[in-house]
Amino acid sequence: MLLAIDTSTGTSVAIVDRDAASGELRVLAETGTDDTMRHAEVIGGFIRDALDASGIAPDRLSGVAAGMGPGPFTGLRVGIAAAHAFALGIARPFVPVPSHDAIAWARYTAGETGPLQVVTDARRREFAVSEYAGLDAAGLPIRVTGPLLAPRDALPEPTGARFEAVVVSAAAVGLVAELAFVAGRLPLADDAPLYLRAPDVTPSAGKRVLQ
Repeated sequence: MLLAIDTSTGTSVAIVDRDAASGELRVLAETGTDDTMRHAEVIGGFIRDALDASGIAPDRLSGVAAGMGPGPFTGLRVGIAAAHAFALGIARPFVPVPSHDAIAWARYTAGETGPLQVVTDARRREFAVSEYAGLDAAGLPIRVTGPLLAPRDALPEPTGARFEAVVVSAAAVGLVAELAFVAGRLPLADDAPLYLRAPDVTPSAGKRVLQ
């Protein structure tokens, strides 16, 4: 049973589970917003609401999954930091999941077939783009290329369908993590945000002090 968080676009929080006997995947609770500016203000309340709605106490969770992007620097780090802090607080593993993989998985399990191009807003008149070729034998998305940045007016032509996601479902993030655990495929990503570009603000070299 996982708490899952994604703030790569809007903010989404979910509690998901996989029945050990039947293998059934279940979404116990999910809440979120497509607001791309208030991640820090809403994340704590969404975590509380998801736990309350699911009736799950934090000590019953087996881990915390987080969407690692791609996404803009400020919003993305809020969800990853919250997931790290919660995992540390309950002494459970932190599970990184590429956000585009969660989007692709949700589309394929909803009935999409064939090649799929996943697109999310990267700001600065750019999109983050990944290409997929369906689900593998474990039910996990097959990423062919990406994520990479592309100008809004020069997106690569998709070989199949294109889907632009406004909110990344935290439930999908958590369920992809559950499937990867069963398949022995964790971790799916490094424990590092997929920013795709450097942050606007970088540390200064500091001033030299003369003695």
